[in-house]
Amino acid sequence: MTTQTTKTFSTHNDLSSATRQKMIGLLNEQLAATFDLFSQTKQAHWNVKGPQFMQLHELFDELAAGLLGYVDMIAERATALGGVALGTTRLAAKNSHLDELPGDVFDGMAVVEALVKRYATLAQSTRKAIDTADASGDMDTADMLTEVSRGLDKSLWFLEAHIQG
Repeated sequence: MTTQTTKTFSTHNDLSSATRQKMIGLLNEQLAATFDLFSQTKQAHWNVKGPQFMQLHELFDELAAGLLGYVDMIAERATALGGVALGTTRLAAKNSHLDELPGDVFDGMAVVEALVKRYATLAQSTRKAIDTADASGDMDTADMLTEVSRGLDKSLWFLEAHIQG
């Protein structure tokens, strides 16, 4: 992960400096991928075509709104630990582990399938981040990421229901 700064701020948070540093890095990794998925979901929202246009257009907008809430929670947790949230669009694109949404896919179900892969990838990395936070003794970060994980799984279910038969 490329960071813009390693600056940290003084805090009375009782987690050790090493734990806070580790969590700030972890949170910024999740922030990049979550913000990237938000923008990819909005891209799908704007460009989806086909017989289910309206349903998918509205679904993608709802999913994007949920992701935006997670972006804010993750960024604020990084700053609460004394870190800097690295949340610009350029940093998100540079540091995200998600594949780019194909620019030539517009058909409703093909867009759903592309989003399914990205939501599943982010859900998987979120669960790994939960384990890391838990093993590091940062239960608050683990708890927050558990909330994100539940939301991602619900969004994944909404998407997969369109392609399951």
